[in-house]
Amino acid sequence: MKINPKEALKKLAAQESPFITLFEHGTLSVEMYKPDKVDLQQPHTRDEVYIVVSGSGEFLNDGVRTAVAPGDFLFVPAGVVHRFEDFTDDFATWVLFYGPEGGENP
Repeated sequence: MKINPKEALKKLAAQESPFITLFEHGTLSVEMYKPDKVDLQQPHTRDEVYIVVSGSGEFLNDGVRTAVAPGDFLFVPAGVVHRFEDFTDDFATWVLFYGPEGGENP
């Protein structure tokens, strides 16, 4: 299976949600996420990876703020408060959820 960012963003634009699930296999779920002005995410029940596709901004992860840009890889353990802030209008990111509920053991 192959999905490129341009195709994913086109599918996302065709709906009203800021995210779309594009692939699932076992515990892996791959989404495209493009928040609109404010990132309203709440902590998730599984471990999560982001790979920034476009735009820039800041990422708040368990109280730590980091600048983000295309190509950046971000990891968030299950249950941790996180969100994107001060992001550009063209900001979009891949989101990969995986593993068991509650996250994997370190």
